[in-house]
Amino acid sequence: MPDYGMTITPAQDMTRIQVTCEHQSGLIYVVPAERSWVCDPDKIPAHALAGFFRELVALNDPNVREIMARWGIFYRQLPVDGPVDGPVDGPVDGPVDDQESSPAK
Repeated sequence: MPDYGMTITPAQDMTRIQVTCEHQSGLIYVVPAERSWVCDPDKIPAHALAGFFRELVALNDPNVREIMARWGIFYRQLPVDGPVDGPVDGPVDGPVDDQESSPAK
């Protein structure tokens, strides 16, 4: 099995996601929180990350969009159940271009 540089380690009240490559390394901690009480404990990491990215993208902050695009990270919310319309292999929108996102003068 290929090593994608991500190791997920579940524990009683916390899940650690270690992300490591030759150039960077970090640890993401996911713990039960105010917005994750509705979810099955085994699914809290997925619930928390999807909710976090949904809220982060909803801020519609140009700085957030720029950072995400710079790192090649895009988020598309999908329906919880039912078929997905369109491809899910790539981002809905490509990298943000400041001129395209500025209102016309």
